[in-house]
Amino acid sequence: MTQGVLDRLMDRLRLENEPEERIDPRAWKVWTIAGAMNFVILLPLALAFDRFIVGLVNLPPLAGTAALALALAYGPWGMAIAPWLRMRFWRYEVREKEMEIQHGIFIIKRHLIPMVRVQHVDTEHGPLMRYFGLATLFVNTAATRFPIPALPQGRAEELRGEISALAGVSDEDV
Repeated sequence: MTQGVLDRLMDRLRLENEPEERIDPRAWKVWTIAGAMNFVILLPLALAFDRFIVGLVNLPPLAGTAALALALAYGPWGMAIAPWLRMRFWRYEVREKEMEIQHGIFIIKRHLIPMVRVQHVDTEHGPLMRYFGLATLFVNTAATRFPIPALPQGRAEELRGEISALAGVSDEDV
């Protein structure tokens, strides 16, 4: 029954002409762990604010309660809901003359990047992404840096070379 509800929800959230490629499913784990780490930091800060700062600065007690409520609400959001929605909407597609990136949760952004505008392509991975074998690919134009997060490291390197070749970027620029 739950799977049927999720399938119907996914159908309602589906956008027309979405880019084909999805990010790696391990991104869900990375984003869930990152959300838990943020929650572990945020909750004691909200508690300290409620216990010490509110009385020290003579703020209304409701300010401390609001801080705690927001911190507690962040837990399920950061560890379950946001990672699921990010997985749902992060898409990309590399074509011969352009690449398309789609992302967002409440506001879905779609970027169409002409290959002739690409200046260089980078990959990056922090300790958590490295542990799960993932990397973020950055496509840089003169004006903006476009990330494609949570790609398998091999795929990120492969895409970096492919985009560089399509864009005519030299090896020194990559």
